[in-house]
Amino acid sequence: MIQAFGLTSNPRKELPPAVDDVSFEVRAGRVTALLGASGAGKTTVLRLMLELQHGRGLTHFRGRPLHRIAHPSREVGVLLGDVPGHPGRTVRGHLRMLCAAAGVPVQRADEVMESVELLSLRDERLGTLSRGMDRRLGLACALVADPHTLVFDDPVGALSVREARRLHGALRAHAVQGGTVLFSTADPKEAARAADHVVTLEQGRVVADQEAVDFARTRLRPRVAVRTPHAARLGALLAQEARSARRSVEVVREGGNRLAVYGSTSADIGEAAFRHGILVHQLADEVGDMGPGAGVGADTCAGDGGSAGVPSARQRAADGERAPAPRRPTVARPSPTGPPRPTATDPPSAGSAEADERALDANRGAGAAVPQASAAGTDQPAAPGNPHPPVAERTPHEAAEAPGSTARRGSTPRTHATLAPATTASTLPPPISVRSAPSPLRPLRYEIRRALGISTGFVVGAVVLVVSAVMAVILARIGHTPQARLLAAWPRELPLPPAALGAGLLGALSFGDEFRHPALAADRGTVPRRLGLLTAKLLVSAAVALVLAALAAGTNAEVLHLFYGRELARIPSDWSALGAGWAALVVGCAWAGVLAAGLFRSTTAGLAAVVAVPVVVVPLVQKVWEGPDVRTAAGFPLRVREVLLTQWPFGGERYVAEVLRVVVQPVGGAMTLSLTTLLCAYLLTTLRSRTR
Repeated sequence: MIQAFGLTSNPRKELPPAVDDVSFEVRAGRVTALLGASGAGKTTVLRLMLELQHGRGLTHFRGRPLHRIAHPSREVGVLLGDVPGHPGRTVRGHLRMLCAAAGVPVQRADEVMESVELLSLRDERLGTLSRGMDRRLGLACALVADPHTLVFDDPVGALSVREARRLHGALRAHAVQGGTVLFSTADPKEAARAADHVVTLEQGRVVADQEAVDFARTRLRPRVAVRTPHAARLGALLAQEARSARRSVEVVREGGNRLAVYGSTSADIGEAAFRHGILVHQLADEVGDMGPGAGVGADTCAGDGGSAGVPSARQRAADGERAPAPRRPTVARPSPTGPPRPTATDPPSAGSAEADERALDANRGAGAAVPQASAAGTDQPAAPGNPHPPVAERTPHEAAEAPGSTARRGSTPRTHATLAPATTASTLPPPISVRSAPSPLRPLRYEIRRALGISTGFVVGAVVLVVSAVMAVILARIGHTPQARLLAAWPRELPLPPAALGAGLLGALSFGDEFRHPALAADRGTVPRRLGLLTAKLLVSAAVALVLAALAAGTNAEVLHLFYGRELARIPSDWSALGAGWAALVVGCAWAGVLAAGLFRSTTAGLAAVVAVPVVVVPLVQKVWEGPDVRTAAGFPLRVREVLLTQWPFGGERYVAEVLRVVVQPVGGAMTLSLTTLLCAYLLTTLRSRTR
């Protein structure tokens, strides 16, 4: 069950809010449609419900707001817009990555693919999927964690009739199994056909909250579309004949030479046009939307008793009349899945959201104006030309007898004394705080599947090995290159060897792709700055960098041995220290790329930070290191050993000394300084985001 109370978006400069005091209820086991024309506020309502946009209001999913649910993806499955994901990832790889993020077994990916009929496309890339297949994948992504509630924004937009029926069938199957389904649409016929309940929005307000049967009867009626160059004459004749025959016929001028005739048939209209010699270009039976504003330009509507006509909804609003409401809102019913719904006579439930009640109490007495709107569950259209008087200006008797009127949510019946302007205490719904994307529950497994799910890493590794081998051959041909630099393919003219640049690029991609192709949550922005996810990325990037460094050194040695013999491929005598420095260099570059890309939200910034270490930081470190006020660090490892006065087992002090010797080198010191700075900046931004 979903219960939305007082959803209101923040005002846009001098414009009114896009959504103003929207309340409705979505029951379990049913499909509910949120209907409205383009710009009516459907997407804004969904984003407010999912805490994706700042505003005010409360939304309970089975009695709990979203920020109180430990794992939201296991409660609510969401699809807003296209499926987020790297276009080079396969369908199965994408779903398996989401399984790791949601903390469910990997077999769940195959189950949801079978349920949405995607098994035959499991090896297809996301970038090659058609619109219909993309919608199916979006449904599969929403079902990965087996949620109770599905929230879709225009799920069948631009789909064929067959694909739309298939998708709505899947939503219906989820509801039949006891789930809750809410989708938005701008097509009233789709809402009447696919939903059990229809909530209609107009200009950011709820104008109707009806069962689908009532919606089809009261807001959808068969009509005859007529196109004729003599539209005004034909409309007048049809209205005159309807009055004479005492039949209820409504003729609506739709602009130009078009008419919409309600309550008649194509045969009757054609015969009338033929009798009076009126040329007709089009005569077709249709189903039209009879929502607010549909009756603009109605010529006449003849009915029983020879009345002059029944005005349309907008005409009634202009004349100061209230449109009749087909149903009164029902009172709250106890629900096994959540608290009862507040109405005009019921105070809000205090057992499900104590913190939200405290937020409401904090706002009481602020004196802010309370926007007036129809309460949740009201089928009454709000007449824009005749707004209700403020509640403070009504007596309790007037407020009870006003058609379709309800008291403010959470308020109790008031007397004249309590409604005095000097003592009025108005309340506002609590503000909505935008939630960041959820962190993967299994970050290491998620990161491994993310890195191995696309071919970018393999392509970068292959290019690095080829460039490194070619450069090693060229350096050996030129000569005068030390053996260590020859094996690393690192000429003095370049700031970094190809393997270090490749490791830095892969590290930057590990975070940069997350910002370009977010996958953890639909339309919730990028990945969160969580230490668990950062640790997983650092571990995976370090492993990839070490593998790349070992392959590059081994490939260079084999190529040199093949071209020039064993002499140039021999291993240096101090290979342990050189190996430690080589590993530290590539791992440091990879970590610099990860931290910089996560900090600046860009792959390019991550790679730039890697290149900036030898180009900018190393000269600065050398200048400081060689200054007259700085003691030389030539004997730093020996002094550390003397200070510790410890003999490491199995000769471990030798490896510690080699690591320290690597650190005190200019490149090692610069890399250590850069990594420390980037890590501190990353942690600072993480703490700031959590504080907000």
